[in-house]
Amino acid sequence: MLKLDILVLSVHPDDAELGCSGTILKHIALGKKVGIVDLTRGELGTRGSAEIRDQEAAASAKILGLAVRENLGLPDGFFENTKEYQLQVISAIRKYQPSIVITNAYHDRHPDHKRAGELVETAAFLSGLRKIETTADGVLQEAWRPKLVLHFIQDNYIKPDILIDVTDYWDKKIESIHAFGSQFFNPEWEGEPQTYISSPEFINVVAARAMEFGKSISVKYAEGFTSRKILGVDNLFSLK
Repeated sequence: MLKLDILVLSVHPDDAELGCSGTILKHIALGKKVGIVDLTRGELGTRGSAEIRDQEAAASAKILGLAVRENLGLPDGFFENTKEYQLQVISAIRKYQPSIVITNAYHDRHPDHKRAGELVETAAFLSGLRKIETTADGVLQEAWRPKLVLHFIQDNYIKPDILIDVTDYWDKKIESIHAFGSQFFNPEWEGEPQTYISSPEFINVVAARAMEFGKSISVKYAEGFTSRKILGVDNLFSLK
């Protein structure tokens, strides 16, 4: 079994890159094992295809240095926070037994993001109940509940509960985003329909949000997260 320190469960390939890849890179540099499980293949996306996004996700995984990346293959746009899908997410959590789970925003422009955040939050709790049985390769899985579930912040502004300085990892974060050449600005894809995220200005918006968050803690770039759990620190001097 590959036990992860952090598991990112996000709905579309590229959500993790946009929302928390700086944090991923920082913790891998600190010696932590981090993986991504994409919930869907993003097959309803206007540009590209599921097969292309599979390849892009694999390329980004190499850039980030992930311990693992896989895809649950839930139906893009049509999954719900129901028992059927909860059990699949529970199985993924139990498979990797992460201390921390990171997932999509509480609410956002794209309705999949909110539903994914709710699905993962629910599954993370249920995963700790031993009377819910799941199997992997025919073997009964051990109940497991992460210590913390964080939600990254996406298109809609949400006041963060915690900010992570990702200044040293910003260029690599952008490289991981650009691995998804079918989705973001790429002159080679000009024959396909233009979308909100494929405009050249979109990456500037991502940077502006990170700089806004960074300003709050006196750094250049930061990523923000929310938590339904009250967060604590060991001492006041570890705060920025």
